[in-house]
Amino acid sequence: MPNERAPFQDHTDSGTDFMTGGFARRLGLVLFLLLPAGLSAQGTGRIVGRIVDADGNIPLGGARVTIVGTVRVAQSAVDGRYSLTNVPVGSVSLRINHIGYTPKTITDVMVTEGGVTTLDITLGAQAIQLTEITVTAAAERGSVSSALDEQRSAVGIVNAISSEQIARSPDGDAAAAVQRVSGATVQDGKYVFVRGLGDRYTQASLNGARIPSPEPEKKVVPLDLFPSSLLESISTSKTFTPDQPGDFSGALVNIKTKEFSGKRFTAFSITTGANDAITGRSGRFGQSTGRDWLALGASARRLPGAIAGTDFTQQLPASQANGLIGQLRNAWSPTSRTGAPNAGFGMTVGGNLPTGGTGVSYLVSGTYSFTQETRAGAQRALAQISSTGAAEEVDRYQGDLGRNSVLWGGIANLSTTIGSRSKVSLNNTYNRTMDNEGRLELGRNENLSQNLQIQRLRYVERNVRSTQLALTHDLGRGQQVEWGVTASGVTRREPDRSEIVYFLPDGGGAPQWFGFSNEAAVRTFADLKESSIEANLNWRLSLGAPSVGRSLRVGGLYRATDRDAVNTSYSLSLARALSPTDAALAPEDLFDGRFTSGSQQTMRIVPLAAGGSYNASDRLGAGYAMVTWPLSNSLELIGGARVEHSQVEVASRSTAGEPSLATPTFTDVLPSLAVNLKFGERTNLRLSATQTLSRPEYRELSPVLFREVIGFDNVKGNPNLSRALIQNYDLRWELYPSRGEIISLGVFAKTFEKPIERIYQGTSGTRIISYVNAKSANNYGVEAEVRKELGGLSSALKTFSIAANATVMKSTIEIDPTSGSITNASRKMVGQAPYVLNGGLTWTHPTAPASATLLFNRVGERITEAGEQPLPDVVEKSRNVLDLSLRFPLLAGVSARVDARNLLDAPYQILQGDVIRERYRGGRILSIGFNWKQ
Repeated sequence: MPNERAPFQDHTDSGTDFMTGGFARRLGLVLFLLLPAGLSAQGTGRIVGRIVDADGNIPLGGARVTIVGTVRVAQSAVDGRYSLTNVPVGSVSLRINHIGYTPKTITDVMVTEGGVTTLDITLGAQAIQLTEITVTAAAERGSVSSALDEQRSAVGIVNAISSEQIARSPDGDAAAAVQRVSGATVQDGKYVFVRGLGDRYTQASLNGARIPSPEPEKKVVPLDLFPSSLLESISTSKTFTPDQPGDFSGALVNIKTKEFSGKRFTAFSITTGANDAITGRSGRFGQSTGRDWLALGASARRLPGAIAGTDFTQQLPASQANGLIGQLRNAWSPTSRTGAPNAGFGMTVGGNLPTGGTGVSYLVSGTYSFTQETRAGAQRALAQISSTGAAEEVDRYQGDLGRNSVLWGGIANLSTTIGSRSKVSLNNTYNRTMDNEGRLELGRNENLSQNLQIQRLRYVERNVRSTQLALTHDLGRGQQVEWGVTASGVTRREPDRSEIVYFLPDGGGAPQWFGFSNEAAVRTFADLKESSIEANLNWRLSLGAPSVGRSLRVGGLYRATDRDAVNTSYSLSLARALSPTDAALAPEDLFDGRFTSGSQQTMRIVPLAAGGSYNASDRLGAGYAMVTWPLSNSLELIGGARVEHSQVEVASRSTAGEPSLATPTFTDVLPSLAVNLKFGERTNLRLSATQTLSRPEYRELSPVLFREVIGFDNVKGNPNLSRALIQNYDLRWELYPSRGEIISLGVFAKTFEKPIERIYQGTSGTRIISYVNAKSANNYGVEAEVRKELGGLSSALKTFSIAANATVMKSTIEIDPTSGSITNASRKMVGQAPYVLNGGLTWTHPTAPASATLLFNRVGERITEAGEQPLPDVVEKSRNVLDLSLRFPLLAGVSARVDARNLLDAPYQILQGDVIRERYRGGRILSIGFNWKQ
């Protein structure tokens, strides 16, 4: 790189560095900076990388890297990273030394002029005095850290997906990528279920810190917020260790954003694509404002101040009611237009600023995408028991839905090392999404004995931000301290959702506004804001030489979270009858002012009882101690416990002004014990027993009633919910035949005490869904995973590899009959799938950076809602999903990608018995992209 200034980390054998060296070295540095860029880089290149412990994948600071035959030496920093500059072009050899580890020499390291060679290095423990190990650079690259190395060396059971794997798939966000993990499924394209457990049992973190959720009814994070192009890796921890948060049982998903790789670069990408169900075809979409394309359209849809400040407990004069109705946007009907192509672009810049010392590494990246989808011919219905005792269809609706979506975001990550013992990192992330949808459907409401036409506009805007400051410091004598502070926050705005209902006269004729119902025309305004501050401190002490692997880890965490959620609905209805001609007017004509002018009252506006607001305050303090103790060269014991104190306060107020307060407080001790047995370098056997928990979501503690228009269920929280305790047992065998390969087989079992379940309450009127603590539940299953090169089967298959995983599982839950539930008292847990299958076949060009990957996914039938007795449960049917991804180079620095998603276009179906509760197809999606990197 002609103009790149390397980190000033290398030094001579005398140990002199830039900060303490003599006049000659300082003078040399000045001359180096003043030389023309082309001359300074002439005939030299750089070698960069990371040095880790071969057994534990622990970064090794203080290791010396020497260019054999020269006095050029670099010392690895606390994170294991090293950098050698001004290395002569050609083949060189490196010698690596670290106290307590066997010295290693690596030959045939190729250096190109002005280029950067990346070489990660592993060192093995020195049990006795051994002869120095010598390997080639190609052999060393076969054992360096990667996603599988993270799995192999992890304390617990971990599945990891690297950026390389993500790049070879058509997955556009973290949710799509994580569904490739064994036992993982994704619901609604956002929420991750692991091992058949609901989304409440999966938690997500960003670079190790908890992410707030922008969802009003969940604390779980929708992973579609994170574009895959910004990700370095995704790891899912399936077993709890005391240094992790204790409120998960399915998995802890950690999303790691990209870091500077050691080579200054600039990269651009651009994509375009089409959905065969909507692109170039006519569809119905939501009405747009000028800034929707930036996901900034919520302000134009905000609740008018005059309405927000009105006291509706008093009778409103006609003129005031007319004025308030006139304040609302006159937007009710979906618009018909031709679907546009999907599009996206991104840019990433990385490098190193020569600010002295090792310099400051930086990586700045941004991405933007626009997509459209449709649910043409979508249908939905409810079920009731017929005279024969079977489920029969009622309230069936059929129509079209179209949605525009925007996702953009960026990261700005900085890091530097101070000497060789300290590293400081500052990671900044911001992502924003927008979904704007319009729906028109026709159906019959059996309770009203009317054929209805419903039109709905819905706009949702979400953003998440995170700023993390982290420091790692080597104190010497086997001690290391890590601390971090994270400030994060989310907002979710769903302003001005409109729903308007017309009835179709039995004798025929134009649809008439259903104006005398309080659900004839509804406008809903929802707003959510959540902020969080998290601080953590971890101290690690090596008990003996670091290479022995015996250590004590102690730490603590404090997190303060505050959430404000508001949901207010207003009904617009008739105060006097309209003529059939007027009642047949389009919605935008009904509310254009002709019936809301002057002092005569034709329409009224009132708030609906459903809705309200709640404020949540959540304070969590935690401390832990954890010991890693090798009992022999092949047997390792990891044990400890975590104490968590949770204090939550949820204050609610309904639209009618009824207050409620829930103050659950819990202190729990969460023990963990794991045994890892190694059979040589390639085989592990893992056994663990842990206890974790699941706390109620904020919305579940709020008794504020929420519902949708005409025929949808009411949802109400329960302030008396308790947290659930979960005992987890895992056993897994792992074989790593060679680089990038794994064969594993595992079994797991979980027992739940007072799990929280979504149930129907027995009522004499409209059905109400609520939440209760069930008595108990069990979940158990088997997992298998294979990633294997096929060259061992035949030389003709040496460019092919497979990746497949399967999980088979089962659960049972027992509901307390006194809890008010009228669902099946003994059934599977909500969200439980009996099996999950993932498969992939990859072809890689032997010499060029070209590949083709075919991916398959199938999730077994699972319960989405427990059925109201005597109705059966509501289940999502299985569907086959097939994706194809191609990667190939075009010109110098330019590559192309072709992605085809949902090739089978299998229908999405939710059934209750034989009744189709919901059904639609999403269409096949084809995209073409180009990437340039310099």
